[in-house]
Amino acid sequence: MFELKTIALFFVTAVAEIVGCYLPYLWLKEGKSAWLLVPASLSLALFAWLLSLHPAAAGRVYAAYGGVYVFVAIMWLWLVDGIKPTAWDIAGSLVAVVGMAIIMFAPRHG
Repeated sequence: MFELKTIALFFVTAVAEIVGCYLPYLWLKEGKSAWLLVPASLSLALFAWLLSLHPAAAGRVYAAYGGVYVFVAIMWLWLVDGIKPTAWDIAGSLVAVVGMAIIMFAPRHG
């Protein structure tokens, strides 16, 4: 159960980070309202808070989180940007998730 909670928390964290970065992108690149910076700031604050909820050492959490972030970013590419991921995109993101699992769930001694 610990593993499922950890992965779910990483997924929610990744969405918060991507939203927090995507909204300024819309303002800067797509000419959308600067008011998007308000929810972007809140989303990035949520992202930082969510990362702090993990019981593991911060460096380990950040490293492992990166693997889930890659996977969620590829899903964002597909679901939000409307660009179908290639087989290489999917393979690379799955490798990243496996890396996350190794980092987070390997046996620890000491």
